[in-house]
Amino acid sequence: MKSLPYFCRGEVVRGFGRGSKELGIPTANFPDSVVDNLPADISTGIYYGWACIGNGDVYKMVMSIGWNPYYKNTKKSMETHVIHKFKEDFYGQTLSVVLVGYIRSEKSFPSLEDLIAAINSDIEEAKVKLELPEHIKLKEDNFFTSTTNSEYSTVSNKIK
Repeated sequence: MKSLPYFCRGEVVRGFGRGSKELGIPTANFPDSVVDNLPADISTGIYYGWACIGNGDVYKMVMSIGWNPYYKNTKKSMETHVIHKFKEDFYGQTLSVVLVGYIRSEKSFPSLEDLIAAINSDIEEAKVKLELPEHIKLKEDNFFTSTTNSEYSTVSNKIK
């Protein structure tokens, strides 16, 4: 995937309401305008990277891009699980992320328990991979400190 790392940001919008309630794994969802502008070579699947809410700290994250086969969605989504416990929701705030790597393709699961186990495995894999020096340096990228910087559009593949 030549578009990785991929930098994007957008307002956190309400999703399907399943992340926290059904899965116990809260997600922040991007609006359709961000999803629709993904480069063609970023296929559906599970990714890992870094995320920041507003001007806050940068945390590890995993993201599902696609139709979530278990739920048979008809609308493509980008659902980010920031690996941090937040005290409250952050709907309406700006979410900035950098997709660093790919974990696996999206797939359906025979049960909700199997889906939750796979997501937890994805989270653990992301935690390990993001400790690699080439990934840690992206946590410090000025993308996360320049939310109004004209160098970045709402969605961009940053070229160095």
